[in-house]
Amino acid sequence: MALPKPVPISTVSRGSIRSVKLPGNEKLIALTFDLCESNGRKSGYDGHVIDYLRAEDVKATLFVSGKWFESHPARAEQLIADPRFEIGGHGLIHRDFSKASTAVLHDEIYLTEAAFLRARNRLIAKSCAWNAEGISTLQDRVTLMRFPYGWCNANALAAVADAGQLAIQWDVVTGDPDPHLSAKRIAQAIVMQAHPGAIVIGHANGHGRNTAEALKIAIPELKKEGYRFVTVSELLAAGEPVTTQSCYTEHPGDRKRVAQVKKRSRSK
Repeated sequence: MALPKPVPISTVSRGSIRSVKLPGNEKLIALTFDLCESNGRKSGYDGHVIDYLRAEDVKATLFVSGKWFESHPARAEQLIADPRFEIGGHGLIHRDFSKASTAVLHDEIYLTEAAFLRARNRLIAKSCAWNAEGISTLQDRVTLMRFPYGWCNANALAAVADAGQLAIQWDVVTGDPDPHLSAKRIAQAIVMQAHPGAIVIGHANGHGRNTAEALKIAIPELKKEGYRFVTVSELLAAGEPVTTQSCYTEHPGDRKRVAQVKKRSRSK
C-alpha cells in the first residue's frame, strides 16, 4: 500500500532516546508498553493493563509489532481509536535489528507502518462510528520506533531515522516478563526508579507477569508524588531528549539481563 513519504530525522535527533530532560519542576513521565509478536507465534492482549489505563485516564505509548497488528485486527483498531494511546512501531516480527540486512530493516520498518495504516483505514471505513472531526484527530502515521530487545547498530539507527521515526528506548525497567517478580516488586521498581522525564517499559501482550496489578499500586503512588502521565511524543515536546548513539547491549550501565540474553543468543 502507498505510505506517506518519510521526512528523515534531523541530525540532532538521530540516535537512541532513553529519557527526556525537562525544564523547571515539571514531573512528567511516559509509560510505554510493548505488544511484541514474533514469526511463527501469536502473542496475546493484556486487557487488564489497557482497561486500567482507561479507567484511570492515563496516557501511554504502545510499541506494536506489525504482525501483532495483523493477528489482532479488532484490538488494533480499538487502540488506534483511543486518544489516550500513542502508537509506535516495534518491528514486523520482532527481529534483532543489529543483525538485519538493509532489505530486512526496510521491511521491518515500512511493513509495520503499513500494518498500522491498514488498521487505521479499517477503522475509518466504519463510518457509522466516526465523524469528520473524529477522523481528523486520529494518528496518521508511525513516528516512533522501539528496537526489539533494545538491540541495534549504526545501520539500524540510520534506517529508522531515514524513515522519519525516532528511536525510543527507556530508562526505567519494570522487569514484568520475569515470572519470579510479584506485582509489588514490579511496582516498587517503577516507583523507585521514576524521575521527571523517565520512559518506563512494560508489556501488554500477555508476556508481562503481574503488570496490571503492579500498575494499580504504582500509578496511584506516582500521582501522589505529583507525576503526570503523558505520551512519549508529549514528553519529547516538553523537554530535551537524552540521546546516545548505541542501544542496550553489553556496555557498562546497560541492562544486565538484556546483556545476558544477548550473550546466550550469540553462543547458540
